Amino acid sequence: MHNIKDIKSNLEVFIKGISKRNFKIDENLLLSLDNKNRDLIQKKEKLEQEKKIISKGGDKSLFEKSKKLSSEIEQISSEQLKIKNELDSFLSNIPNLPLDDVPEGKDESHNSEIEKKGKIPEFKFKPKSHSELGDNLKMIDFDLATKTSGSRFVFLKNNLALLERALSNFMIDKHTNENGYTEISPPLIASESTMYGTGQLPKFIDDQFELKLDDKAEKKFLIPTAEVILTNIVRDKILNINELPLRFVASTPCFRKEAGSYGKDTKGMIRQHQFYKVELVSIVEIENCKNELERMTNCATGILDALELPYRKVVLCTGDMGFSAEKTYDIEVWIPSENKYREISSCSSCGSFQARRMKARYKNDTKQTLFVGTLNGSGLAVGRTLIAILENYQQEDGTIKIPKVLIPYMKNLDKISIK
Repeated sequence: MHNIKDIKSNLEVFIKGISKRNFKIDENLLLSLDNKNRDLIQKKEKLEQEKKIISKGGDKSLFEKSKKLSSEIEQISSEQLKIKNELDSFLSNIPNLPLDDVPEGKDESHNSEIEKKGKIPEFKFKPKSHSELGDNLKMIDFDLATKTSGSRFVFLKNNLALLERALSNFMIDKHTNENGYTEISPPLIASESTMYGTGQLPKFIDDQFELKLDDKAEKKFLIPTAEVILTNIVRDKILNINELPLRFVASTPCFRKEAGSYGKDTKGMIRQHQFYKVELVSIVEIENCKNELERMTNCATGILDALELPYRKVVLCTGDMGFSAEKTYDIEVWIPSENKYREISSCSSCGSFQARRMKARYKNDTKQTLFVGTLNGSGLAVGRTLIAILENYQQEDGTIKIPKVLIPYMKNLDKISIK
């Protein structure tokens, strides 16, 4: 979330920066709301001061005037709260500003490839899709999932269920043992304020699964990503500098309505309402965000290197980044049946954007209180990694070779075949 004082101090720079994100703001409305809010605060404070003087004087003849002042203060407070809520709503729907080195563009066609790694497999046969492979193995069942839960769900069975679990365990082990992340097993339900803290609300309310609970004090949601819960660990905290960096990893199911993707990727496991993901979150000193983004992205690509899967790294343009991000790298894995790369991880630096919404701060060496920097990334999306293994490691007879690093996690199986 943006600070109105910072916006006003560099209004032209802010308008120029936010326009790079293909986002327009009504600056006249913004300034009008701020001016009204400040005027009402000043009026209220003036009346409160006048009432305080009367109270200290003890003159009973001024009782009616004091009573009138209380009524006026109450009325102004109510009006000011309404304007303040309008101002906060306005500010909370403005995306983060992009960093200067983010390429400018309207959509994914303006993203920039950074590198490609790994060897794309050459098949002597026409490669099958993961859906066809799983169906032939009798280990993927979309029809049963549709019957029990609806569209965009799947049953994984036998050794494909084992492969899904193996991938999560392998990723967690690598991130904790080699990359220095602390494993967290978090709640899968987030409160409205928690979702607001990381930027999922209010803008993306239509993409969330809201729960109907007896407790109506605050709305609750199934998490769309573990980022929401992990980042909010530092909400409303003032950390000491020696506590930073904090690095968390969690393997959880994630739940998304995919409200804006009707008709897109309706077949197969690419875009599901429920999926597993290993999520990485870092909380750092604000000036370390850029370096931490490179580090986090390398941790994610390290998983693909170990699995010997071909991929490419892309920096997203200003028009394709997520709402809370100031810079994002997408990692895309090769999918043979589609003859193209598909996103398997997105690693983003959010700067102080989420920290302002969460009131997450730290004291630096000079005891100055600053907002922390937050980052998040997939390390990796488990379902899409499973898809990539099925398709890249498929054999002509329909069996699936197991990547060497996963064999110990697969009860020493070196291939998946029909049981």
